[in-house]
Amino acid sequence: MDFFHGQESLTAIQWVLRAIVTFFFLLFATKIMGQRSIAQLGLLDFVMAITLGNIIAHPLSDEGLGLKGSMITMSVLIILYLLGVLLSMKWISFRHFMDPPPIPLIKNGKIVSANLRKARISVDFLLSELRKEKVEDIQKIALALWEPDGSISSFIHPQHQTPTRADLKIVPKPFSLPSVLIQEGKIDYHELNKSKFTEDWLKNNLTSTYNVDIKDVILATIDQNDNLQVFLYK
Repeated sequence: MDFFHGQESLTAIQWVLRAIVTFFFLLFATKIMGQRSIAQLGLLDFVMAITLGNIIAHPLSDEGLGLKGSMITMSVLIILYLLGVLLSMKWISFRHFMDPPPIPLIKNGKIVSANLRKARISVDFLLSELRKEKVEDIQKIALALWEPDGSISSFIHPQHQTPTRADLKIVPKPFSLPSVLIQEGKIDYHELNKSKFTEDWLKNNLTSTYNVDIKDVILATIDQNDNLQVFLYK
């Protein structure tokens, strides 16, 4: 365990051990912090990401620094992070400080220029984000908000929205997600066992219908109507 402590020099094996220990420690730390720290970077998440990266980078590049101190520091910061997340869930004032309310950028088809300056974004950036949402005309927008995570959510006036099945009084079929039976040339036995089909049925169907073997299939799915869809390697 000498690689944990600061030394005048480290062997190649000790550098490798430091990297391995740090890698799994960071995986464990991220797992504890939860999916929120990966899915979106709020103020608290951003501060944690920069701080943890800076702390752990030094002992990975400087043999004179030990891992023990960095890991203790990171553990304390993770505890503080979890406390911060808990406080933001329980204390509304703290939550608004960490994740402020969204800023209206467009109201009833008009750009709120004062809020653009408040959000520190340009009109070009606003238009770019709207194009990603397939919105070409600002006047169609009833409300566009600058979210705390740095994204823009937009809501179209009802008269410009695409009619839904409910609007047209069409009774839709219930949604069902197809099951993956084969993936990258291998049978997913977990999904296959949940279905009413057998491995022999699957192989025979591939041979008789598609004239292919399992290893030739990159993806095969089956829906609730027992329709088998097969995609082959090209």
